[in-house]
Amino acid sequence: MTTKTRSFRFAVQATRATSAAEWRDLARRTEDLGFSTLFVADHYVGRGPASREARLPPQHLAPIAAIATAAAVTETLRVGCRVFCADYHVPAVLAKEAATLDLLSDGRLEFGIGAGWSEPEYRAMGVPFAPAPQRVAKLTEVVALVKAHWAGGELDHRGEFSTATGYTGLPLPVQRPHPPIMIGGGRRRVLSLAAREADIVSISNVPFDPVDANGLTPHQEAARRLGFVREAAGERFAGLDIESSPYFTEVTGDVEGALARVAERMRVPDDGLREHPNVLVGSAGEIADRLCERRDTLGVNYVSVPQSQLAAFAPIAARLAGQ
Repeated sequence: MTTKTRSFRFAVQATRATSAAEWRDLARRTEDLGFSTLFVADHYVGRGPASREARLPPQHLAPIAAIATAAAVTETLRVGCRVFCADYHVPAVLAKEAATLDLLSDGRLEFGIGAGWSEPEYRAMGVPFAPAPQRVAKLTEVVALVKAHWAGGELDHRGEFSTATGYTGLPLPVQRPHPPIMIGGGRRRVLSLAAREADIVSISNVPFDPVDANGLTPHQEAARRLGFVREAAGERFAGLDIESSPYFTEVTGDVEGALARVAERMRVPDDGLREHPNVLVGSAGEIADRLCERRDTLGVNYVSVPQSQLAAFAPIAARLAGQ
């Protein structure tokens, strides 16, 4: 059991708005309801075979413009992308875009970055999908470039996958030494990188098989991943936010019905789904208790819930935020 007791924070992960007014209203409502952060996603495919293969919902908004707009119509709400894919952006350009977002939001950016995972989406957009070790190597380089860009000195970053040399990174972000960096993943190498370099470590996308190839339940696999983070972080561990996204969240009295829908979608038995780290189903009181249990056992203090649950989840966020 972990002794990690960082205070709870809550975010909303939003993937859709069909008008400017709808997006602005969503940002304001997220702030008014007391959530810490509004996250968007770095996915691009709309409805069609690619999104069905990738099991992605339709992606209505591109992230950078959406983040800027949300920041412009709010005052305290933190904003960010959960997470930018290192392969989808020129690294030096992304570093400048992120610094600009932090400046124009008066220091409210949270910068999520990952190695990429959705091969069907890569294929649909014509982006080469390299083997995992190469994608992680690129992510490592991009994190180093971004930090160097934000430090304000003359850049001399020369990597295999990213370059920025002979100029000073501008603008300087408001948050010093840099905006909070989120790195997410499931394997030891990425989680160890996150433990060493990030401020927020995202442990999500735990497999839904009742028992995996290592004989572990989903809860045990999440605990194993937390162990990778703890080992690599050392003394940094106590200062890290551990983030998770229970993307199957539903505040409801019909727990069995909700779990049956998750089981059908993921094509797994519903036994044990109640305890899956990416499932959060029950009454407000039950969910609050489960979140406290998960903070004790899995270290998770930063929880991102889907846009569809904004209103229903708000009382739980209000009850636990800051505790």
